[in-house]
Amino acid sequence: MTTAVLERKQEPQTKLSVIDCDIHPTMRTLSDLYPYMTQRWREHLDTYGLFVRQGLGKTLSHPRMQPAVSRVDAWPPGGGLPGSDLPFMQAQHLDPNGVAYGMLQPLAPGAHSQRNAELGAALCSAVNDWQLAEWTGKDKRLKGAITVPQQEPEWAVAEIERRAGIRDFAQISMPPRSDEPLGRRRYWPIYQAAVEHDLPICLHVSGLNGHASTGGGWPSFYIEEHHSNVQNMQALVASFVLEGVFEQFPTLKIVLVEGGFAWVPALTWRLDKHWERMRSEVPHLKHPPSHYIKKNIWYTTQPIEEPERPRDLIDLIDWIGWDRLLFSTDYPHWDFDDPHTVFKVKLSDAQKTQIFSGNARAVYRFA
Repeated sequence: MTTAVLERKQEPQTKLSVIDCDIHPTMRTLSDLYPYMTQRWREHLDTYGLFVRQGLGKTLSHPRMQPAVSRVDAWPPGGGLPGSDLPFMQAQHLDPNGVAYGMLQPLAPGAHSQRNAELGAALCSAVNDWQLAEWTGKDKRLKGAITVPQQEPEWAVAEIERRAGIRDFAQISMPPRSDEPLGRRRYWPIYQAAVEHDLPICLHVSGLNGHASTGGGWPSFYIEEHHSNVQNMQALVASFVLEGVFEQFPTLKIVLVEGGFAWVPALTWRLDKHWERMRSEVPHLKHPPSHYIKKNIWYTTQPIEEPERPRDLIDLIDWIGWDRLLFSTDYPHWDFDDPHTVFKVKLSDAQKTQIFSGNARAVYRFA
């Protein structure tokens, strides 16, 4: 359910314990990162600014339908962008919604997508320091994501090695829209490091790779761009599976964030059918694609699908697996899902516990 402003007549009677796997912290300005960057890069940004792979792009592939991609009530009263004020986030989201842990997903300033690879690496490192100093260090419910310059795997691994022992980091962040399909062997050193440190790889819809966001070219409308996130996630899963990433790294955990999940059964059935007919092309796969998809991949709930018959959602989750879904809100963005109203179908207490917190506790090994 998308929410601009939600009016509650009364507080819910049942208090949920929530692990929110998609919270977006935001900088007031790019200069918020300057304390965590060397003089060289501060001067570089002042002189030349950012330079992403998508020409003239300062955001994603299409302008958002709300300023700052956010709910109209998420602007802090003291000024700044939505997601930039921790006390306001605590009062508006973390406290009233019973967030036991919140997984940070920094999107700006597009560190992964810089044409200048050294600048991208410096930005990734600064974003990681900023998460520790301004967020996880001030509220222990918040957990950071190690942002890495995935186009330079050697540098990405070095950044993982620097951060892996810090308990405030719970996962590694990479954008799905990368230069090449992420199953390619050039990225495997990153997955090796993730496995060695038992850190899930988080793939939140994002990234500017210079390519059109759909297989048919650039979209005309925002609704096309927004939906293309689903197509991108399908291609991502196919790449991971068919390139043999999960055969090589059987304990690797992949969490797909904000890409939906209703597409999973149809994609899996189709991949299994083709594997039966063309398995000679991929002899490195010892099992059908469904084996790896059900074992190595998790999905967040937002934006949750809302079928005409609510019961169909139960059947869908039955097939995917109740242990595969992690709850997320996308706070403070315009398509925020409120934990008290997100499901239009009745769930059992056990199912609620599993989705809202239990599955995330297992994936991230939270106590």
